[in-house]
Amino acid sequence: MARVLENVVYDQVTHHVDFHSTRITENTRGAYPIEFIRNAKIPCVAGHPSDVIFLTCDAFGVLPPVSRLSHAQAMYYFISGYTAKVAGTEVGVTEPQATFSPCFGGPFLMWHPAKYAELLAAKLKQHRANVWLVNTGWSGGSYPAGARMNLKITRAIVNAIHSGALANVKTQTDPVFGFEIPTACPGVPGEILTPRSTWKDAAAYDAAARRLSGLFRENFKKYETNVEQEVWFAGPKAEG
Repeated sequence: MARVLENVVYDQVTHHVDFHSTRITENTRGAYPIEFIRNAKIPCVAGHPSDVIFLTCDAFGVLPPVSRLSHAQAMYYFISGYTAKVAGTEVGVTEPQATFSPCFGGPFLMWHPAKYAELLAAKLKQHRANVWLVNTGWSGGSYPAGARMNLKITRAIVNAIHSGALANVKTQTDPVFGFEIPTACPGVPGEILTPRSTWKDAAAYDAAARRLSGLFRENFKKYETNVEQEVWFAGPKAEG
């Protein structure tokens, strides 16, 4: 069976891989046949999803672990394609760097990102799908002061989305980014859901939120003439 490994160290004689080595980078990847996953559904085909999840890794510690998006917000954050580079992911990266890749796959796009966002929105509306932004990045502060989101928390969130447990949960609107933050989630401490409450210095959080908000708005300027006004206004709010 063929396997593909990237950024790994291995013994030149035995070909045994040292998965614990960070000599090349902390960020390694592997690909293997789907049959290697015992409970995989084969063939890998399903119906239309009831929930769509966008994943991001926010190293600024600003975004909540989960938020619910309207269809206009889904278009905005899909076009933005935000995540953050952190130390160890690329050579020369020593502090968090925001990176925006339209539709989470900029190099592979043939059309304008707005076209893909329109297609996505049409499918979401047709099948009445919910959209969630799940942050696997930092909590309690920006990198390296904060801590990486615990994998158990992320799994609990994804499970709650799939089970429908978050569908009717009470939410609160984020004052800067505008999306809806669930106030409760099975298996997740309540204080984790609201990022500002996890920071020791609320003023520092507000400054980080303003910075990230500004980065979003600056990046989206290149798309504003190609999207409806509703989508443009679905993004983070300017200060004041």
